[in-house]
Amino acid sequence: MSSKNTRIAKNSLSLYLRMLITMGVSLYTARVVLLTLGVSDYGLNTVVGGVVTMFSFLSGTMASATQRFLNYEQGTEDDNSLKKVFSTSLYIHYLIALVVLVLAETAGLWFLNTRLNIPEGRMVAANWVYQFSILSFVLTVVNVPYNAAIIANERMTAFAYISVIDVVLKLLIVYLLQLFMMDKLILYGFLTFCVTFVVRMAVRWYSRKNFEECQVGVSKDDAFYKKMLGFSGWTMLSSISVVLRNQGIAVVLNMFFGTVVNAAQGISNQINTVVTTFARNFTQAVNPQIVKQYAAGDLTGMKKLLVTSVKMSFFLILLISLPIFIEAPFILKLWLGEVPEHTVVFVRLVMVKALIESYANPVATAQSATGKVRNYHITLSIIGLLNLPISYVMLTMGFEPESTLVVAILLSALISFIRVSFLRKSIGFKFRDFLVGVLVPSLVVILLAIPIPGYLYYAIPANLGNFIIKVLSACATVLAAVYLVGLSKQERNFINNIVVKKILGKRKK
Repeated sequence: MSSKNTRIAKNSLSLYLRMLITMGVSLYTARVVLLTLGVSDYGLNTVVGGVVTMFSFLSGTMASATQRFLNYEQGTEDDNSLKKVFSTSLYIHYLIALVVLVLAETAGLWFLNTRLNIPEGRMVAANWVYQFSILSFVLTVVNVPYNAAIIANERMTAFAYISVIDVVLKLLIVYLLQLFMMDKLILYGFLTFCVTFVVRMAVRWYSRKNFEECQVGVSKDDAFYKKMLGFSGWTMLSSISVVLRNQGIAVVLNMFFGTVVNAAQGISNQINTVVTTFARNFTQAVNPQIVKQYAAGDLTGMKKLLVTSVKMSFFLILLISLPIFIEAPFILKLWLGEVPEHTVVFVRLVMVKALIESYANPVATAQSATGKVRNYHITLSIIGLLNLPISYVMLTMGFEPESTLVVAILLSALISFIRVSFLRKSIGFKFRDFLVGVLVPSLVVILLAIPIPGYLYYAIPANLGNFIIKVLSACATVLAAVYLVGLSKQERNFINNIVVKKILGKRKK
């Protein structure tokens, strides 16, 4: 077990180093892109890209299926089946790319040109961005099996390096936007496609070079083809509901309020990506072990790892979301200069939603490992799909755009409890274990962490020096609360041992 913990810790460290670099560069590039494109074009890019992303449930579904089957076969140590899984996954993804291309160039193109609220004179630019987005997405789809192989083989260091290349190239985009005198939105779409092409080719090259199962060609094994499609068919329902919750709302907001609100949504989504990535780096390192332990029949170890993973995911998101929630006005002003209307409230609500959904990734991985996904995804899909019609009705009644996020938060809370109830049936995971091991410690940590930074927000004026003090106080109170009441005795001892080893190691040197 210690070697597994060491591997998880090493992979997490690699991903966090990657995150620090990518987060800094991403936030800087977002500021410059917003200033270069302007609020309206930035919002236009958000909503047009969202039309393409509506097809991404196909890719996301098969990505989770591919990783699950690769991890499962690794747990059974069957190399021949491992190759069949990968080659069949390639075959399926080429089919998906073809389906996406046809849908995007027919229904998607019609929707873009007839239903979206595009500013006057920007329809041509919107169509160019849409085409570049389609090409980027097709490249992403056919590359999914290679991404899944890197994660399944727990090569997080390579994953980190490739991600750094990605953000460095995106930083180059910012420079090129200033260099060329042409339509900035069209140029941005083209350069983003170029970055996608380079990064996807790098992923493909690394996977084929390092993993034997990735050296096979495209083929179809009928047995695995049926298994993978059967598995992904049900998970696709949940993916559709997620798409409608996240990207469908962007279209609805565009229809009611135009591209300025889309800009606010795009900025809040970018911050949400940074925050959730902070926790996903940890769960991404843990998830392969959850699947492998189930495949090996170690349900006890799987449940313990699941509780720790869910709890740590919540704490990690709280660590970064609390200071953002409290200091959102100052952060946005410092970061963007010009803050689009509604952005502050959007960001704060997105932080609440991120905390609630922090449970989702590890629990979904555990459920997927069992292969019992039909009723699970049907139930989640029905509830998730309620977000779009409820939000639409509320907007027609005159509610503000922020109401769409309130609906999403309430549905996410309900879905979180339903996820846990399904684990009770599939692996015997008791709700009491979730309540005592995860929910109670999480709530206590929140109650202890909020008062001090909340008081400082109202007690001292907003300036850069005080901002640093308030952020540090928020992080310190979260860390103290997590260590004192959030962690179990065993988890505290594990951390203490790591610290002691580091100190002794330095003294020996």
